[in-house]
Amino acid sequence: MESFQPHLTVISPVYHAESLVDELIERLILSLAALTEHYEIILVEDGGKDGSWKKIEQHCLINRRIQGILLSRNFGQHAAIAAGLEAAQGEWVVVMDCDLQDRPEEIPRLYRKAQEGHEIVLASRIQRQDQKHIQYLSKFFYRFLSRLSGTSYDNTIANFGIYHRTVIDPMLRLQNSLRYFPSMVNWVGFQKTTLPVEHAERPKGKSSYSLRKKFRLACDILLSYSDKPLRLIVGFGASVSLIAFSLAIYIVYRFLQGKIFVLGYASLAIEIAFFSGVIISVLGILGLYIGKIFESSNAKPAFLIRKKING
Repeated sequence: MESFQPHLTVISPVYHAESLVDELIERLILSLAALTEHYEIILVEDGGKDGSWKKIEQHCLINRRIQGILLSRNFGQHAAIAAGLEAAQGEWVVVMDCDLQDRPEEIPRLYRKAQEGHEIVLASRIQRQDQKHIQYLSKFFYRFLSRLSGTSYDNTIANFGIYHRTVIDPMLRLQNSLRYFPSMVNWVGFQKTTLPVEHAERPKGKSSYSLRKKFRLACDILLSYSDKPLRLIVGFGASVSLIAFSLAIYIVYRFLQGKIFVLGYASLAIEIAFFSGVIISVLGILGLYIGKIFESSNAKPAFLIRKKING
């Protein structure tokens, strides 16, 4: 097949999805063919232990519109998305999960919505089909992340959406070692809207995101994209100092009334309380600077590629 410039690229990170790859590709081809002949499908295998990569290899040999990328180990879903973004050539890029809860049949609707003048169209899963405890965990995760990061996250929106090339190119220039895709989308801005979509039940298997993994991901996001926790520490230290100052006035008042008889108690209590607040404030300020230095000096790649097919 002669080389061509794809108009539409679909990126899907694959992890322990051997039983889903065939159906995913079949449904993607049917949905994309209705829009354009110039499309490509990029499947990024994220170091799973099953036979997902063998399935991807087989499809790549049959259809050169399908590109396979094998990472050297498990770097995580968002690093796999970043690997796909670097390989994408389309004017429009769709990002979706491989578990078929993001329905390939919704891609034409997302594309048509984007043609109304939007550079980003995010799929909003109004009625999620996950188990109840997964939904509660997701709501808690996004609420916790929104509160501490200072950025609003919608728990009905994940990675599924369509993005114009003018959005993708700035994302590729971001230097964060943690490539959390929703944070990247929020940071670059541009004209965005949402589209309600049908959320399917998971055909097989279960989510690999446990409470522990979500908590670790939230902490990593906060350290990479926000210094609000450090600012909270500074505020906490200042509050302690204010309380210590008020306590000092009270202790001096009690001492002048002759109700404190232990020598040195007043001065010792004031010093401990006041300087504890000062120390916390200073550590918070230093943490702000260290955080910025860490951001600029952390040059580890977000992922390493072991093999590519049709790339």
